[in-house]
Amino acid sequence: MAEKQVTTASTETIDVVQRAKGFWDKNSKRIIIIASAVILLTGGYLGYKYLYKLPKEQKASEAIFPAEKLFAKMAQSGSYNKDSVNIVLNGGNLDGNTITGMLKVISNYGGTPAGNRAEYITGACYLQLKDFDKAIKHLKEFDGNGASQVQSKAYILLGHAYAEQKKTDDALSYYKKAGSVVSDEDGNQKAIALFMAASYADYLGKTKEAIDILQDMKTNHMSGLLKKDATSPEPAINVDDVDKLLAKLGVTK
Repeated sequence: MAEKQVTTASTETIDVVQRAKGFWDKNSKRIIIIASAVILLTGGYLGYKYLYKLPKEQKASEAIFPAEKLFAKMAQSGSYNKDSVNIVLNGGNLDGNTITGMLKVISNYGGTPAGNRAEYITGACYLQLKDFDKAIKHLKEFDGNGASQVQSKAYILLGHAYAEQKKTDDALSYYKKAGSVVSDEDGNQKAIALFMAASYADYLGKTKEAIDILQDMKTNHMSGLLKKDATSPEPAINVDDVDKLLAKLGVTK
C-alpha cells in the first residue's frame, strides 16, 4: 500500500492561511471522514500483516515442510513411488509422521509463499500420475516470482504435460519459454531448456525452427555449453550435442 503523504498548510502569507481556513470550514466533515478511513485502512493493513499474514505464512511453512521434504527426496532420487506421490498430494502418515497434503496447503494457505510452492509440487505430482489437466492447472497457478530457474522448470513440466496431450504447439511454446525465461547467468539451465525445445521441434518435423534455436544457442548462449573451468563438471548439454543435432538436420560446420 502506498504511504499517504500528509501536507501542511503553508504559513508564508495570510492569503494562503485564509484559503486553507476557508477550505477547512467548507470541507471539514468530508476531510475527517476521509482521514479516518485512511487511518482505518492503514491500521487494518498493519494488523493484517503482523497479526494475520506473518503468522499464517509461518503456519503454512510448518504445514508444507514434511510433504515438501518427501517430494524433494523423490525428485533427488528420480523415483516417484505412486503411494508417496499420493501422500504428498493428499496427506497421510509415513514412518509415524503425519503429513499435510499439498492440496490442503493450497486450500488453507493460498496466497502465501508456501501455498505458491504447493502449486508447483502439486502440478509435478499430477504429471507423475498422468493427470495432465490437473498438472497444467496447478503449474499455471505457480509464480516463480523472479526465481527464473524454478519458473523455467515449471514451464518444462507444462511442456511435458501438453506434449502428453498431443497439444504440440502448446508444448513447444512452453519448452521455448523455459529457455527464454532463464538468463545467461544460469547458462546450463538455459542450454538444457533450449536444447529440449530444439529436439521437440525436430520431433515435430519443424526443421527450420529447430535449426534456428540451435544456431541461436551457438551464437548468443555459448556460456551454458562450455565448462567454466578445469574443475567444473561438463555441462549437461555441450557444443558437441548441438552440432550433432544440427548435422542431423542437415547443417554442418
